[in-house]
Amino acid sequence: MIPTAWLLSDDPETRWQARLGQGYRLSRALLRNPLSVVGLSIIIALLLVAAFAPWLAPFSAVEGDLADRLQPPSAVHWMGTDELGRDILSRVIYGARITLGIVLLVAVIAAPLGLLIGTVAGYFGGWIDRVLMGLTDIFLSLPRLILALAFVAALGPGIENAVIAIAITAWPVYARIARAEVLTFRNAEFLDAVRMQDASSVRIIALHVMPLCLSSTIVRVTLDMAGIILTAAGLGFLGLGAQPPLPEWGAMISRGRDFILDQWWVATMPGFAIVVVSLGFCLFGDGLRDVLDPKQRGRG
Repeated sequence: MIPTAWLLSDDPETRWQARLGQGYRLSRALLRNPLSVVGLSIIIALLLVAAFAPWLAPFSAVEGDLADRLQPPSAVHWMGTDELGRDILSRVIYGARITLGIVLLVAVIAAPLGLLIGTVAGYFGGWIDRVLMGLTDIFLSLPRLILALAFVAALGPGIENAVIAIAITAWPVYARIARAEVLTFRNAEFLDAVRMQDASSVRIIALHVMPLCLSSTIVRVTLDMAGIILTAAGLGFLGLGAQPPLPEWGAMISRGRDFILDQWWVATMPGFAIVVVSLGFCLFGDGLRDVLDPKQRGRG
């Protein structure tokens, strides 16, 4: 276990070495968990598929041949074709880019926002805490998908508006977690020592409080990825996410529901992709939680 004093040291080299050592230990512990390795493998596969989609997709994702419409899985079209004769495998591969983009954008927007609000509320307390947590509770009291639908309806359909809507509904969870973390060490001696050095509140929050909340935030972000994917797919299914002809998985399922009884592959294949990717993020998030949670490590 890396001493906390090393991580909080003013010597950049000491802090860097301490973080490297801690990262190495956490990586080894994570790789010893078979389920987290499976989840990580799925995530890596998603990244590779998204990065090399133009080389992996055997056909165009937006153009098809009506003569080949609704063909079952075969040696030519491994996942069959849709109602416009487009290769479903190619559309699923390109859809990985859209899904990954939505997930990353939501995480980049929602996690830092929630972390900032939670740490500020927990550090200052008082009326600032009451106002910020009151706002957080308002968002938490409403179902995420319903709230996202309301925002998209106000902003208009489209992938950019879907990202904004999902991010707006996702940040309160991170704010609550960050605030709870800060309350456990807000009056700790190391923060008193930093205050005695006339450090500003902004510096204390940015350099000392936020880093201590990162592990729990990262775990929660990883676990929330599956929910973000499902929310994005739900918006796409309702026609409020990525618009045709973009190969978004939720929109593909929506188009395939008209053929679900006879041409089952049109809706099943993108649905299977959603399930696999969501499962990968859940497994990897569970492994991260077991590794980063000191109580879980103590039980092991």
